[in-house]
Amino acid sequence: MDIGSSNSPILVEKFNLDDVRRSVKYHPSIWGEYFLAYASTEISSVEEEELQRQKEMVRKLLAQTLDDSSHKLELIDVIQRLGVGYHFEEEIDKFLQYIHDTYLEYSSKDNDLRTIALRFRLLRQQGYPVSCDVFDEFIDGEGNFKESVVGNVEGLLELYQAAHFGVHGEEILDKALEFSSSKLKYLLPNMNCCHSTHVKAALETPIRKSLNRLGPKKFISMYQHDKSCNEILLNFAKLDFNIVQKLHQKELSEITRWWKALDFANKLSFARDRVAECYFWIVEVYFEPRYHKARIMLTKILNMTSILDDIYDVYGTLDDLQVFTDLIQRWDANALEQLPPYLRICYEALSDVYTEMENEVAEIGESYRVQYAKEEVAIVTATYMMLSTTSLVGMGNLVTKEDFDWVTSEPLLVVASSAVCRLTNDVVGYGFEQKRAAVHCYMNQYGVSKEEAVVEIRKQVKKAWKDMNQECLQPTAVSVAVLMRVVNLARIVHLFYDYADDYTNSKINIKDVIYYVLVEPV
Repeated sequence: MDIGSSNSPILVEKFNLDDVRRSVKYHPSIWGEYFLAYASTEISSVEEEELQRQKEMVRKLLAQTLDDSSHKLELIDVIQRLGVGYHFEEEIDKFLQYIHDTYLEYSSKDNDLRTIALRFRLLRQQGYPVSCDVFDEFIDGEGNFKESVVGNVEGLLELYQAAHFGVHGEEILDKALEFSSSKLKYLLPNMNCCHSTHVKAALETPIRKSLNRLGPKKFISMYQHDKSCNEILLNFAKLDFNIVQKLHQKELSEITRWWKALDFANKLSFARDRVAECYFWIVEVYFEPRYHKARIMLTKILNMTSILDDIYDVYGTLDDLQVFTDLIQRWDANALEQLPPYLRICYEALSDVYTEMENEVAEIGESYRVQYAKEEVAIVTATYMMLSTTSLVGMGNLVTKEDFDWVTSEPLLVVASSAVCRLTNDVVGYGFEQKRAAVHCYMNQYGVSKEEAVVEIRKQVKKAWKDMNQECLQPTAVSVAVLMRVVNLARIVHLFYDYADDYTNSKINIKDVIYYVLVEPV
């Protein structure tokens, strides 16, 4: 999906429309009606009771572990990486507040690189603006990291993970990332099996870009082979993952039924049919059971966005799209007769989705939320701006009108997330579908080669991640719950677009990922 693009028809006239329509052929859905079979999936009372029993065991384990021990840091880290941190938010918040309040005192107790880097990362993840000066003691007289830490694989790995939370002006973290990544790659061939598994996974996807469901599923498989594995934690994480997976399967069954009823695969056969891929995308934005309604809403909007993207980029005529854009801006159903059949079908389906959203939020007296979302769709803007706004609609009392005012004001966090999506997509999509992209524009403007343009654009992506890191540090304009929706929207792009357009060509890599996360239990 050209997910970062503007919903503008301007570029369509650059090419011969008939040629474009003939040249762009998308493969059909690889899932079809597969997920309809999960319509009767239920979570039994026995499963729920066992989950609560094991949850209390983990809570007791947390309470019994001393706050001023490095073991508590490691315990919190494992809980979060196993994907069950959402069950213990209060306990984790309380502990990290304590660590922050005693940061200098705590730091003076040890000089172990692994512990210092882990503590730094956990606090930065939580939004605490702790100083990166804690790494000064590992710098030599020449301003480089000391070679004496090279043999410490666990320390290098934690340093690598911590460095991804750097902000602008933190030169030591830039050096840390370059140093740790190069040394880990160098040491990798001679590492023991346990270390090499963790290092390979980290180099492929650092924690900062790790996904909410794919990350924990992979970590569970690694953690169960660690010597330090805690069976209480492991068993709870497995059970929780499988229970939440059942909920996701049932939701995807519901969405598949909705999509099948629209019959877009036949009525709009020129467009990509990617309903399962869109649902997986949104699961990684918010997976927790409490976001059930939000997931359903945003998945439907993302599916419609995908269809609109194909209409604007490769199928619609300039005249048709100008009329359609004007109609969307006015949300004027009375003007439908002005549209050709394919656009009328799309408009009616889109309108129905927003009506459904309005009915959902009307129950809690928050109808104004949908108006914010509709206004974002109606303006020529990056799609991720619209998705960031719409992601808040179904989040219940966790969001306020002030949150919507913030997200629609185009704050730096949302701009940076959109940049990550737009630029990453453009790099892998350059030359495909005959569309103009950032790579092409940069080449023309500065007279450089494609390779030089790609290098510069990847620098811009790194800059955008630093912007996001900065905007997530306290004090923040909105809650963590709101911030993380925007950050998660950027994270998913790392999977879909880092090496190829795996949304468009979903039968290659993403098919296996979706099966791994949404079909195969732990």
